[in-house]
Amino acid sequence: MFNNCEEVMEYCRSKKILMIDFKMIDLLGRWRHLTIPIERFNPDILKYGIGFDGSNYGFAPIEKSDMIFIPDITAAFFDPFTEVSTLSMIGDVFVIDNPDNYRFEQDPRAVAGKAEAYMRSTGIADEMRIGPEFEFHVFDHVDYETSPHQTGFTIDAQQAIWNSSSNDKQNLGYKIPLKGGYHIAAPHDILYDLRSRMCLLMEENGIPVKYHHHEVGGPGQVEIEVEFGPMQKMADKTMLTKYLIANMAFKEGKTVTFMPKPLYGEAGNGLHVHMHLFKGGQPIFYDENGYSGLSQEALYFIGGMLKHAPAMLAFTNPSTNSYKRLVPGYEAPVSICFATSNRSAVIRIPAYAKTPMQKRFEFRSSDATANPYFSYSAMLMAGLDGIKNKIDPMAEGFGPYDINLYHLTPEQQKTIKALPTSLEKALDALEQDHEFLLAGDVFPRRLIELWIKNKREEARRVNEIPHPMEFQLYYDL
Repeated sequence: MFNNCEEVMEYCRSKKILMIDFKMIDLLGRWRHLTIPIERFNPDILKYGIGFDGSNYGFAPIEKSDMIFIPDITAAFFDPFTEVSTLSMIGDVFVIDNPDNYRFEQDPRAVAGKAEAYMRSTGIADEMRIGPEFEFHVFDHVDYETSPHQTGFTIDAQQAIWNSSSNDKQNLGYKIPLKGGYHIAAPHDILYDLRSRMCLLMEENGIPVKYHHHEVGGPGQVEIEVEFGPMQKMADKTMLTKYLIANMAFKEGKTVTFMPKPLYGEAGNGLHVHMHLFKGGQPIFYDENGYSGLSQEALYFIGGMLKHAPAMLAFTNPSTNSYKRLVPGYEAPVSICFATSNRSAVIRIPAYAKTPMQKRFEFRSSDATANPYFSYSAMLMAGLDGIKNKIDPMAEGFGPYDINLYHLTPEQQKTIKALPTSLEKALDALEQDHEFLLAGDVFPRRLIELWIKNKREEARRVNEIPHPMEFQLYYDL
């Protein structure tokens, strides 16, 4: 947004900004923030930064927790949800040292920046453009509890089919059937105007929207798809998109979740990522004579992503809930393969993207519980490894499978490798296969070790809690 401190100050004067808010990304992919009055903002902050406790972000041990962040003024935006006029900007994390501080290598933005630098150093491409699809649920109520004597959750959505017989207040009907919400129109689609307001707000904040619509899930599942942009900038915009969507819903008395599988028996939320590479502004994924119009480089990129998919899922699908979505029958892929127009494949090549500048493919398994900087970087590193090592997806047996993979016989299914079925199995795969992430020092080994440790602890906590279904199955045995 800005090129120098003076531009920041001029904007603040013209907009009567009273507060400057700094947002940092923790390891899990959440924003944390710290705010100062506008009078405290000066050029020294852009040089020397502001101190904070890195241990509470998962960045540093408590005995060595002092760190600083330096704001990135190019990523600034006006916060529309504060009562006091506020300009917000993302901060980059640095380790304090003498004589000079240095960039913290586990800072998510640092990893994404190194991934892009590594891509350019290979000579393969100088830009990866991605376009995420944001799927999420809008609910009217959610409560949950995990205590020793009571465990469970309750969700409600006005438009859900389970409210068709509600007599608590006036009921106008028009409920959406189970898995019947795809592109449903008003009056069933009661979230249409809310989505439009979300999209307008995203446009105002530099996030061009391709389109929005109701998704398959009847109880408030929707999608907003955005236009393409460079990888790290799209990671920034992913964070901002989730912030704008969640706060807009909250402001209007709704609640939003990007959880992959909040409802049993309904469609889950993915974060499908479309991607293609460019060099000197020219696309390198197009070849009119190649399979589905793809170049050999594109196929090698696909080969790398599919070969490393089990390990990659530790970053692209890093929650226990992720694997409740990756089950057959819900348009969520479970088979490690590629195809054209096939939503049951991990990698889908859109048939409608025919021109050289449009030619791309889509990674369909990822979800929004991921830290986008790690997730997008892992995809890039896996694909680059495929090009470097000429990993042919056809020779590896990854397809193309232009058939409905859910309709294969058990014998046929055994010939296709499957995605991990749990977070623990994805972490096992990452332990065995992470050298492709270490290339160019993009992913620090310490980050991978810490990620595996923390995520195993998450899985352990979930696994130790008695599940309500266990009472149904085993209480009377």
